[in-house]
Amino acid sequence: MAWDFSTDPEFEEQLEWMRAFVREEIWPIEPVASDLDQAALDRIYAPLQEQVKRRGLWAAHLPPDLGGQGFGQVKLGLMHEILGSSPFAPNAFGNQAPDSGNSEILALAGTDEQKERWLQPLLAGDLKSAFSMTEPETAGSDPTELRTRAERDGDGWVLNGHKWFSSNASIADFLIVMAVTEPDARPHQRASMFIVPVDTPGVTIVRDVPTMEHPAESFGKLGNHAEILYEDVHLGPEALLGEAGAGFLIAQHRLGPGRIHHCMRWLGVSRRAFDMLCERATYRRAQGGVLGDKQTVQNWIADSAAQMQAARLMTLHAAWVMDTQGASAARKEISLIKFYGAGVLHDVVDRALQIHGALGYSTDMPLEAMYRYARAARFYDGPDEVHRQSVARQILRGYEPPADEVPTEHVPTRREASRRKFADLLEAVTAND
Repeated sequence: MAWDFSTDPEFEEQLEWMRAFVREEIWPIEPVASDLDQAALDRIYAPLQEQVKRRGLWAAHLPPDLGGQGFGQVKLGLMHEILGSSPFAPNAFGNQAPDSGNSEILALAGTDEQKERWLQPLLAGDLKSAFSMTEPETAGSDPTELRTRAERDGDGWVLNGHKWFSSNASIADFLIVMAVTEPDARPHQRASMFIVPVDTPGVTIVRDVPTMEHPAESFGKLGNHAEILYEDVHLGPEALLGEAGAGFLIAQHRLGPGRIHHCMRWLGVSRRAFDMLCERATYRRAQGGVLGDKQTVQNWIADSAAQMQAARLMTLHAAWVMDTQGASAARKEISLIKFYGAGVLHDVVDRALQIHGALGYSTDMPLEAMYRYARAARFYDGPDEVHRQSVARQILRGYEPPADEVPTEHVPTRREASRRKFADLLEAVTAND
C-alpha cells in the first residue's frame, strides 16, 4: 500500500511559527513556574492563548463544527512534537491533557445538552477537566478489575469509589469518571462513564499525590495528580456519558489518539535533550580534547539520532494509519510506538544527563526533571509490558504451526522438496557427470 504523510507549505509555515512561539514565549515560563500559583499561570496564559486563537491553532484536535481545526492525527503529531518540548506549551494551544482527550469523548459520546454545558466551555478555555479511572487498589494495566461502582437509583445513579492519579482534578471544574455499572456483563462491557461536577456532594479531593516527577507536596496546580474519594455521590440521568456499559469502547477512542500525541511530545523532549547533548560535546574538555572527539560520545549522538528518527517515522506512520483507516486499524502501530517511544525518550535524556555529569544531575539544568518525567512514560497509558504483549499477540495471529511441527525453513525437508521440484534437471546434471 502506498503511504504518505507529507504536509502542505501553508501548514509548514504554521509549524515554523509554533517553533518560535514555544521557544520565545513558553520556555521562559519554566524557570519561574514554581513561584507561581495557578491563578498567576492562568494570567500568563491568557494573552498567549489569544495569539494561538488568532493563528487558527486553538483546539486543533477537534473538527471545525465543534470549534476545532480538524487537523487529523498526522498534523496533530507534528504539532505535538513542537509542544512537547515544554510541559507548559499544550495549555497555550487548548490541547493539553486531559482536556483534549475529554473533549474528544464528549464530542463522540455526549448529548447536545452535555456538549453545550461541558464541551463548549471546555474548548473555550473557560472550564478545566480531569479523567478519573486509575485506582490505588487495582492494577491500572487491567481496567476490567475496576472497583468503583455506580448503582442505579431511580432514573439516576449513586457513585462510590476510590481513585487516584486523576490528573488536574484539583483544578478541574468537572470529572469524567469510569465506574462499573454492569457487574455481570462481559469484562469490557461492565463500565460506564459519568460527568461529575467537582463540587458535587460526596466528591472529596483528598490530595495531590507527590510523584517522582513532582516530589514536593503541592495542591491545585496544573499537572498534579489527585487522589479522590467518591462517597454516595448522587447523579442524575444527565451524568451518564454515552450508553451504559460503553465506557471501555469510549475510552479506546480517547486513548488511541492520546498515545500518538504522547509519543510525539516525547520526541519534543528528546530533541531538546539531544540539543543539550550535542552542545555539551562541542566545548567540554576531558583527557586532552573535547568530548565530541571521543568515540563513546559520538556513539551516543549517532544512536540518539537514529532512535529519534525511527520513533518519529513510526509515530507518524501510526498517525497516518489512523487518519486513513481508523483507530482500530492502527492498534498494533500505536502499541509499538508507545513502548518504543518511551524507551527512546529515556535513552536520549539519560545520555544527555550523563555527558553533563554533576551539572546534569543538578537542578541547574532541566535534564534531571526530564529524566524523572521520562521514567513515567513506561507505564502510563498502559505499561510497556502490556503493549508488547498486545503487539506480539496481533503478530502471532498471522502465523500457524507447521505440519507435523517441522519448521517451515527446515533445510533437510526443504532439500527433499527441492529435489522433487528439480528432479529432471538434477537427473540431467547427474547423467552428464
